Amino acid sequence: MSTMRKLPDAEFDIMKVIWANEPPITANMIMEQLGNEKEWKVQTAISMLLRLVDRGFLRTEKNGKERTYYPLVSKEDYLKFETSNFMKQYHDNSFLDLVHTLYEDKAVTDEDIDELLQWAKKRRG
Repeated sequence: MSTMRKLPDAEFDIMKVIWANEPPITANMIMEQLGNEKEWKVQTAISMLLRLVDRGFLRTEKNGKERTYYPLVSKEDYLKFETSNFMKQYHDNSFLDLVHTLYEDKAVTDEDIDELLQWAKKRRG
């Protein structure tokens, strides 16, 4: 896949189900895990799966009457991509700015800061 792009929330929800399960996965499996929560019809899930195939996130195989899907992009790679974009767009690539924002908003506690400092010491050590 040449250029990764941000996924719409609904497609990201499908990818989370795919990443959480051992491939291959089917549309019915996704419906079992998300269908009631999202109130989707099977065709809605199938349409999103095909978009994910077109975007290069999944590959598909036909097995009898059913299609199976396999991830081509790992959860880790996608989260790195999203985090990097978030940092560039909202924090000018400044980790300190991100932590400051979280701390000022009380989303990060003093204990979180202590854990971060311990992590940084281990990384350098």
